Amino acid sequence: MSFDVDPQRDLVRITLAGFFSPDDVARFVAARDAAHQQLRCAPNAHATLVDMRAMQIQSQETVAAFQQVLADPRYTSRRLSFVVARSLARLQIKRAASEREAAYFTTVEEAEAWVTGR
Repeated sequence: MSFDVDPQRDLVRITLAGFFSPDDVARFVAARDAAHQQLRCAPNAHATLVDMRAMQIQSQETVAAFQQVLADPRYTSRRLSFVVARSLARLQIKRAASEREAAYFTTVEEAEAWVTGR
């Protein structure tokens, strides 16, 4: 898991890989909160790009935990994109993010172009 914050572009890039336990989701939330502290824009005015091509299929418990994370309105992005592999993991993130307006891509370049409005 890694975070790259670009305060000048109000952009948070997140890379996720592997299998997450509920404790890993809690670590994700702490890292996300720290990343958001680096932003200069107003709350919810940032864009987020999540590259999860290397994510494994997750347990139902983990999908539910990510669903709760994504549903928290305090951390909603103005634009949210996911870079996903064509697999069950793609279906899992679509389910977890079902309450959010998000776009799904197969390349980082497409996702970044969309999420930044270019």
